[in-house]
Parts: sequence; structure tokens; C-alpha cells
Amino acid sequence: MAKDTFLNRKTTLNVKGKLTDISAPCVMGILNLTPDSFYNSSRAGSVDDALLRTEAFLKDGAKFIDIGAYSSRPGAAEVSTDEELKRIVPVVEAITKKLPEAVISIDTFRAKVAKESIEAGAHIINDIASGDLDEAMFETVAALGVPYIMMHMKGNPQTMQQQTAYKDLALDIVDYFSAKIAQLQKLGAKDIILDPGFGFAKTLDQNYQLLNQLEDFNIFELPLLVGFSRKSMIYKFLGLTPQEALNGTSVLNTIALLKGASILRVHDVKAAVECIALVQKTQQQ
Repeated sequence: MAKDTFLNRKTTLNVKGKLTDISAPCVMGILNLTPDSFYNSSRAGSVDDALLRTEAFLKDGAKFIDIGAYSSRPGAAEVSTDEELKRIVPVVEAITKKLPEAVISIDTFRAKVAKESIEAGAHIINDIASGDLDEAMFETVAALGVPYIMMHMKGNPQTMQQQTAYKDLALDIVDYFSAKIAQLQKLGAKDIILDPGFGFAKTLDQNYQLLNQLEDFNIFELPLLVGFSRKSMIYKFLGLTPQEALNGTSVLNTIALLKGASILRVHDVKAAVECIALVQKTQQQ
């Protein structure tokens, strides 16, 4: 694919008054502050552990650090707003103080958590529900003036895998995003990133269908984030465990890059950075 295929796409994010360049694909490292995330090696059990992992991510080439304190795996346990904030805020404050160069994304669907996390020093909100689980989210992110990642999902983490019926998978998701983007832009939000939601309210086969049609989402001329990292769409299909799914993750990340992905959200930053370098090398020839 020619390297100039996506020239019209938005290539910068306003991160607290400073433009962050995403004209080339980049990596978001996953930092889980949960005891029940599906991939146990991604869990940080303390503030010190979170700092060490963040430092390693940055060294390996991550542009963003995505911090989550509510597991969104299918059937995950409910976490209260207070508990989510209790897990997130001290880590954000510590990273901001010790590693001020880190650009922090907060994985939450709650407006209160979004607001207090940004006030603690975070920069981006990553919402798996695109405002559907908290009606105050859109107004909150617009008022905060921060980049907003919105993902496609139906239902919630407890019910999403029972909601996999679509008339036309890609077209239904395009329609979903069209309506959401219009809502956000009416409120004044400017930096919007789209995540098709691999693994969320999709069957295994639907995930691969969605990947095959990923280029359909370039119609929005907005950055695309993909998150396949060690998910069941890889390890169940190959008969593996999450611990064995790095190679499959790299393969799918490579395909997504060729189809226009801007951000790879991953557990293994170094491997994703290498995927990007190799794809860029082929596109230079």
C-alpha cells in the first residue's frame, strides 16, 4: 500500500496545548490496575510497579500509556466509581511527577473518572462505550478539551457477548460512529480517535470480518486505534493461551497497519514498534 494513501487523515492531537504528531503509526502500552484483567502479565499491583512498567514502555518506544482500572473482559466484575478512582489517581499523579514526558490515556466509560483523571495529570480519554454508559461523558470530554478515543460496543462488559447480531457489521459500525461523531462535534470536541472494538460484541468470525473491512473506516479521515493484543480472537482460534498469543498479535497488527491503523494498543510495546518499523520500511521502497 502506498505510503501516501491516508494523506487527508488528521495527523496531530492537541495534548494540553502541545501538538502530538501521529502522522506515522504509533504504539499505546496497556497498563492495567485491575486484579482480574485477562492477561495477568499486564497487571500492575502497586504505584511503584506501574512506574516501572511505564518507564519500560517509554524506553521501548510507546507514545501513549493507557491506564485502566476496570476490566472490560467479557463477564468482568463490576467496579465502583470510587474504587476505580482509588486505583487510577495515585498512579497518574506518580507518573506525571516522575515521568512527565509520558502521555497518559485513561481507559474509562465514566465521566467522573475521566474528569478527575485529567485533573490529576492525564491527557486522553479512552471510552469503550462511546458515551453509552454515562450520558455525561460527551459533554465532559468536550469541556475538558482532550482527545477522545471512542470504541464501538453494544451493551456492557457483562452483556456484550450476547449482543452480536448485525444487519451489516461494518456498515452498522460506520453508522454508529457517524452519529457519535456528529454529537461530539456539535459539542465542540475536536480530537476524535475511532476504535472499531475488536472483541467487544463481536463473535470470533465477526472480528476477522471487521479486520478485513478495516479500510471502510478511513472514510471518516480520523485516526484509527486497534486493539487485538493477546485477545481470544487470536488464542482461541489458534488453540493457545493469552501468554502464547504474541506472534498472532503481531500478525494482526501488521495487517491493520497495512489497512490504515494509526495506533496499536498492545501489551508488548517493543514487538509492536518493530511491526511499525518493518511496515514503514516496505512502504518506503
